Amino acid sequence: MNSFSSSGGSAGATDSLTRDALTVLQPGFGGTTAPDWLLRRIGEGLASVGLFGRNIQTPEQVAALTAQLRAEREDIVVAIDEESGDVTRLEVRTGSSFPGNHALGAVDDVSLTRGVAAELGRRLADCGVTFNWAPSADVNSDPGNPVIGVRSFGADPDLVARHTGAYIEGMQSSGVAACAKHFPGHGDTAVDSHHAVPHIAADADVLAARELAPFRAAIAAGTRAVMSAHISVPALDPDLPGTLSRRILTDLLRGELGFDGLIVTDGIEMRAISGTYGIERGTVLAVAAGCDAICVGGGLHDELTVLRLRDALVAAVRAGELPEERLADAATRVRALADWASASRAAGAGGAADPEIGLRAARRALTVTHTETYTGPLTDAPYVAAFAPLANIAVGDETPWGVAAELTRRLPGTETGSFSGDDAGAKALAAAGSRRVVAVVRDAHRHPWMTAAVDHLLTARPDTVVIEMGVPQSKPSGALHIATHGAARVCGEAAAEVLTAG
Repeated sequence: MNSFSSSGGSAGATDSLTRDALTVLQPGFGGTTAPDWLLRRIGEGLASVGLFGRNIQTPEQVAALTAQLRAEREDIVVAIDEESGDVTRLEVRTGSSFPGNHALGAVDDVSLTRGVAAELGRRLADCGVTFNWAPSADVNSDPGNPVIGVRSFGADPDLVARHTGAYIEGMQSSGVAACAKHFPGHGDTAVDSHHAVPHIAADADVLAARELAPFRAAIAAGTRAVMSAHISVPALDPDLPGTLSRRILTDLLRGELGFDGLIVTDGIEMRAISGTYGIERGTVLAVAAGCDAICVGGGLHDELTVLRLRDALVAAVRAGELPEERLADAATRVRALADWASASRAAGAGGAADPEIGLRAARRALTVTHTETYTGPLTDAPYVAAFAPLANIAVGDETPWGVAAELTRRLPGTETGSFSGDDAGAKALAAAGSRRVVAVVRDAHRHPWMTAAVDHLLTARPDTVVIEMGVPQSKPSGALHIATHGAARVCGEAAAEVLTAG
């Protein structure tokens, strides 16, 4: 047998075991063109790549990048984490043209959700993307959830289920594979799995009725993939987190729920896995448990990472720790997804473009509450005070949000500032001077300092307008209160329309 090292292949670098080990990886990379190392590994069996914000400048550049990848392997799976709304990669520097799941859930029109997903899928397909790590099928049952929030369609399992199904139908009608996440459900958590292992204490009956309902709908809608969650669910497996649990992935998802598509991990370098098991051991355990593809690249995105994971899988098979048949089965499922995506591209799936559907959806998602102190629409340039929480890793801090840009376009001279901390309200009031204040918040119910800042403003300036761009849990306040149910660019645009037009 040939031996393998992290320095690169060997004379047997294209044997079936090594090709299968490369096939199950979905790595990221740096830059806006494909590096030479990535193209070499595609030639050796790598069947998927993941795109992140760092890889994206314009749709035309992404199309050129995916064409470069496809020149090496026509059926390569090009994946992206494009939820739209707060989590966007395609529009990472401008904000999304589509509202996210929570806004769609607030409208509760499944035909709208299907249409939004179809248009998003059409744009992804035009760029050469064939696999979207979306939608979030999580039921946001804990309003304090630090990582899901507006990424969820809502807190009602039936609502989340019907919109998850509609989204998948829309996305896949455009020839882009959908991926319901984060199985078995990340909504009832108070910890972000990017940092540690979240724990769900619900019993099996609650989980079946609540967490699993959207995944049943996803499977019924024909989702091509499901993403595992790095969460502890003792009622399902007292020992291992979802991504590493055969009980959860093979017995429950495959056996009881009957899912026969691709199971992909959440980012294997997230601390919930890497901090406990390490990425090599985590990768081996994930494939052994039933995962077919290993997502890596949100953080680690170099050649050495790919080689480490490839070699760990090969070594585990040779040591008898991972059945070679399980690795081969995983690789077969990746190739099946590639075949479906390639056939969809060839068939030219997708309907007519509907470029305005995102803004129409954002407008419909607004909840507008007036009080007796409301004096009508803004006619003079206001001061926009953005009370900004620390962005979670999934959302990132590079994507702009708020209403300032759109208000500046409509009311030239608009000024803005960003504030946080215990004295945020006083600082915002001082900065605003005599201007009308527009206070923009995001999940105010999760940040006591933010609620205090808004209270401070309203005490001094009762005509303050409040725009809540997160999950609206707090009682509406301000002369005018607008809940956008998300912070996508179109959500800010829709709110600015109301502020300036009544």
